[in-house]
Amino acid sequence: MQVELRDPNTIMKLSRLGSFHQSKLSFLRSFLNEFKDWEYKQDLFNLDENGYGEAVYSFKKDKRVYSLVCFANHIKDEERSDRVIATKWDAAFTLHDGVPGKKDIERLKNEVPKQEVGRLSYKELTLSRANKSVRLFNHVTESLSQGLQPDLNLLSKVGYLYRTTAVYGSGKFGLADRFRIKNREEINGPFRLEMMLVYLVRQFTFDQVNHVAYHKNPKKAVKLDEQISKNLGIGNSTGLGMAPFIVNHPTLLNNWILSREIALKKIREIKDVKKNDSALFVDCVKKSLTNITSWNTDSEYQKNKINNLLKDIQKFLKFIENEFDFTTEYPFNGIYEWLEQETCEECIEYVVSIMMEPYSEITEPLVKEMSSDEEKYFNIPAHRTVEDLRNIIEKKYPNILEINFEKKENNQNFWFISKNKEEPRLADRFEEHGSELEQPLAIARDIKKLYEILLVSKNSQTVSDFLIKNSELRHVVRRVFIVEKFPYSEIQDNTIGKNIMPIDMLRLKLSFFGALKFDPRSDKWLRICMFQGAPLPHELKNYDEQWVYKSNI
Repeated sequence: MQVELRDPNTIMKLSRLGSFHQSKLSFLRSFLNEFKDWEYKQDLFNLDENGYGEAVYSFKKDKRVYSLVCFANHIKDEERSDRVIATKWDAAFTLHDGVPGKKDIERLKNEVPKQEVGRLSYKELTLSRANKSVRLFNHVTESLSQGLQPDLNLLSKVGYLYRTTAVYGSGKFGLADRFRIKNREEINGPFRLEMMLVYLVRQFTFDQVNHVAYHKNPKKAVKLDEQISKNLGIGNSTGLGMAPFIVNHPTLLNNWILSREIALKKIREIKDVKKNDSALFVDCVKKSLTNITSWNTDSEYQKNKINNLLKDIQKFLKFIENEFDFTTEYPFNGIYEWLEQETCEECIEYVVSIMMEPYSEITEPLVKEMSSDEEKYFNIPAHRTVEDLRNIIEKKYPNILEINFEKKENNQNFWFISKNKEEPRLADRFEEHGSELEQPLAIARDIKKLYEILLVSKNSQTVSDFLIKNSELRHVVRRVFIVEKFPYSEIQDNTIGKNIMPIDMLRLKLSFFGALKFDPRSDKWLRICMFQGAPLPHELKNYDEQWVYKSNI
């Protein structure tokens, strides 16, 4: 039996993309898999009794070394902010290429805590900063200093000791340009170095909290229980700054989605499923309920999605336990078809992610296909014709062509860069000033505009001649030719309409990162947890790959 890849016009709708969840393809999980055989080491831990100072952690294999350099600083409570415009943080980090010497550490000590204002070198690969969850950090240190383990109920409400507020890479602020390292096999996956940084930061938070607790009460203090440590991750506070990324990187987006779609197709095409594989799948679905029920959100939209997901997952479990037979041919195809008929989008995509768990032989080769040399596809084929361009649009954007942008509600919003906040924002075109500063993120509107002009243009006219008179449409002409080759490169939805839910764009990207514990505070920003339940560094050589479903916090 041959299964077709799912239709991009369905999958690339924002409501569907915003229902994606972590999977074996997620970057933090593929990072752990890639680096499980590397030698982990704490190279330096020079903190004072209050936990301020510097530390270095490394991964080494053969002659290659990556080192996380950490700087923990004292800041006042009123100076602590998760905004991009903040200037001080509880800790700042950089991932150094190689082993940092004393001169490197002194240089970095002067620059890394400054973040965007500092200047790094080609020796540094990523840059980040993080703030404490102060209430939780203080609770843990106080408990440990008294010889007690912290309150699990309190830990479960947060899930982390620190949260990052940004992670930078690829040439920003003097960091190494991608071309210097892109051919290294071990980092041939999107955001692999960023995932390494976050993972090592997580370990630093455990070491720091143990260190502070010990110095508070050396005679009585105990270390944080390893199982509790495993069930804590690193938090992240994410706003609209993440949304433009998936619009501005179409081929990368395609490769992420395509890998997921190929995995689903291959799993649906498995004729006979082994008993161990079906048992693992069902076990992961059951254990994942703990994750769903741990989400906290202030967003009514998200509350509704979570409630529907929980209801449908319970319905699905009843179905596979009481009505479904895994010994039938092509069982996962049967499951998928049932999901499409009986459950919501969130549930469909949630179960699709879990279907991958038994099949490393399917997912691991796909991980290597998830990067993209984007500049290769920027050239516009100038010799092609207006007719070619119009035909591609009709074939690839049927839903978008149906949108009437003369209607106010379809043109309601615009994206801009806030001068005060220094990050992308969404504003009402008819209520707020600044639409003349609109960022080119209204792809659906621009596609429709392009199409309408093409309708009154000569079929045989070349694209080069067309662009001489319509140069303002160059960016969208390029996208049309990209989507011709990369069917999952384009969001098939209106990103400026009245009913847009920006949170869907954030959740899409975060699902590929491997985020857990989605905690939307509105439809425009959320908090998440990364690496919650993940093995500790010394456990990497022999860890349970389904750790993500087994966290008990």
